[in-house]
Amino acid sequence: MARMNTTVARLTCDEPTARRLVAYLGEIFGADDTGCAAFEDDRGQWQVAIHFRDPPDEAGLRAQVALVAGENAAASLRIEPVAAADWVKQSLAGLPPVRAGRFLVHGAHDRARIRPNDISIEIEAALAFGTGHHGTTRGCLLALDDLAKRRRPARVLDLGTGSGVLAIAAAKMLRARVTASDIDRVAVEAARGNTRLNRAGAAITFARAAGVNARAITRGAPYDLIFANILLGPLLRLAVPLSRLAGPSVRIVLSGLLPAHANAVLAIYRAQGLMLERRFPLEGWVTLVLKRPLRAQHLWKSDKCPGPASK
Repeated sequence: MARMNTTVARLTCDEPTARRLVAYLGEIFGADDTGCAAFEDDRGQWQVAIHFRDPPDEAGLRAQVALVAGENAAASLRIEPVAAADWVKQSLAGLPPVRAGRFLVHGAHDRARIRPNDISIEIEAALAFGTGHHGTTRGCLLALDDLAKRRRPARVLDLGTGSGVLAIAAAKMLRARVTASDIDRVAVEAARGNTRLNRAGAAITFARAAGVNARAITRGAPYDLIFANILLGPLLRLAVPLSRLAGPSVRIVLSGLLPAHANAVLAIYRAQGLMLERRFPLEGWVTLVLKRPLRAQHLWKSDKCPGPASK
């Protein structure tokens, strides 16, 4: 990302709050003119920094912070201009690698830490979000690692791919065909770059799309595994469309959720014939793994594969 004059909002808090805030705000403000980072400073305190090309709506920003971290944190948020700097790279270059099951998500500076049995995913330091350091992405990686011990999905959808971490992880671990989409043009291009960096490009098809109606997405259905690491509102709105893209033995991994949101999401997906298989609570977030009940699998197959027509 180019050097630029920016406005920065800063907050000092505990580590779980910092990670929740960056995961949430990275989705809310995840664009080419905004970036979020959480890091531990030299005094051992956790800092959240949200950088904006243009001054943000202060009241709106504080309201978003209050939603995740409370009113006191929102009131403590400091918003100030900063001099030009490659701030995303500065913030993220020192982040440690992240382990999630057999996966290691890391930057170029940590290649030496890769172990012989690791599934390595290298993400460029210039990205502002989706690096695997958030509980939402780590929860999805843990869910994938767990599922891969019992299943080998052949068709995978990564909705809201961000930096492409989950798409790359699925392509590497499962040797599957992956369709990855995002509403943000910059995110799609960043994910393409990371896919090339990780030599997974041949297995992944990208689409820039809002929702699931893009031709590249519908053409890949029915899917055996679907990731939707987004936000509560889109997850609720997409329950019906996602269920239509799902195969009989599908697993749908939903993340970007606070624990208080889980029951509302489960209720609307249950109405589409999907049930909870497992939860992955992590760093104040929860990842849900859904499946079709066995009876619903049989009904799906019967509907898709009718008997011979009568003469």
